[in-house]
Amino acid sequence: QVQLVESGGGLVQAGGSLRLSCAASVRPSGSYAMAWFRQAPGKEREFVATIRYSGHTYYADSVKGRFTISRNNAKDTWYLQMNSLKPEDTAVYYCATGMGIIQSSLRNGAAYTFWGQGTQVTVSS
Repeated sequence: QVQLVESGGGLVQAGGSLRLSCAASVRPSGSYAMAWFRQAPGKEREFVATIRYSGHTYYADSVKGRFTISRNNAKDTWYLQMNSLKPEDTAVYYCATGMGIIQSSLRNGAAYTFWGQGTQVTVSS
């Protein structure tokens, strides 16, 4: 069982930056992936970014060039650096992890086993 705890959300003006953190109680084993998803009010959960055990990263088109996912293996923690934030980035952000996720499923939330509780990000215009 892996427990995930997010931190770093908050209120920021458009154009500003935030960094989210996700700390895992234990490091996932095998071919794991660590991801960020988000859900805005009235909308479905959507993929934001993921980083595989290999270090390869994948991003949603809507955040590419503005967000960066990274990890600190020594701390079993991964991050989402969010720059040039827009009001449409407002959502609850969730970190997630899972093992044995094939490349074609990396953007599918159903492929991830463990989820954090979520952290609110609000971007004002």
